[in-house]
Amino acid sequence: MSLSNPCRRLAFVQLALLLLSLLVILPVRGEPLRVATLDWTLAETLVALGVEPTAVAQVDAYHDWVGKPALPPSVVDLGLRTQPNLELLASLEPHHILISPMFANLAPRLSRIAPVEHLALYSPDIETWREMRELTRRVAALVDRPNAAEMLIADTEATLAKLRKQLPANPGPLLMAQFMDERHVRVFGDNGLYQAVLDRLGIDNAWPGKTNAWGFALVGIEALAGLEGRLVVVEPYPAGVEAALGDSGLWRSIPSVRDNSLITLPPVWSFGALPSAQRFAETLVAALTEQHDEHG
Repeated sequence: MSLSNPCRRLAFVQLALLLLSLLVILPVRGEPLRVATLDWTLAETLVALGVEPTAVAQVDAYHDWVGKPALPPSVVDLGLRTQPNLELLASLEPHHILISPMFANLAPRLSRIAPVEHLALYSPDIETWREMRELTRRVAALVDRPNAAEMLIADTEATLAKLRKQLPANPGPLLMAQFMDERHVRVFGDNGLYQAVLDRLGIDNAWPGKTNAWGFALVGIEALAGLEGRLVVVEPYPAGVEAALGDSGLWRSIPSVRDNSLITLPPVWSFGALPSAQRFAETLVAALTEQHDEHG
């Protein structure tokens, strides 16, 4: 083919650049797939699929807020989720960078390093559990683990079905909350992970109000005082909050605190996917069962 024609030369250069880019972003056969993510929901899903992320943002905070599945020690910490260390990320030469809509503003800069995959959860007008299943399959397709996705989905649904049968009689309604400071909490309802799990366990939610796209409403703790339902607080508590609550007459007036039926759960990522859903179900049913056995 003659390259004397300028149009042909341009086409040849474009083709060469395309082929070069493919060589850069595609892993060599047998080479481990390097996947980085800023999003903890995607990180926990990767681990649950048996894939070790190369890098994740705010690793220590992940373990504080998500808890399990734990990230392997080899995972590189990229720094803040909203301001990741792009130089460090580029040095790791990832094949894929996975983000959620929360970090979409970073996509132009991230795409200079590697292909960016946008993966959404808690979308308006989409049933939460169905979208969790779809997210699991999409992540699995990117890392070539389709069978692992089906196993994770089946295992999670079988676990929740088993836990539903193990529940004490009449466990609800429950009021799910997480402290933001000593006077404000997130209460969880429609469109959230906790609600999706309560639905599958057959437990009523005591929160009657509206929630945002993430499935929660931010309210003062006085809003909890007049509600009929056992309060379930999901850790972690912000620094100093537990001590402050001990001196709060308003807190002591809340029915579950007053009658000692308050349940406190270890951290479970309220914006998570199937791994967090299963963990929440397991910890909740265990706590309800323990309290039932203690108080009858």
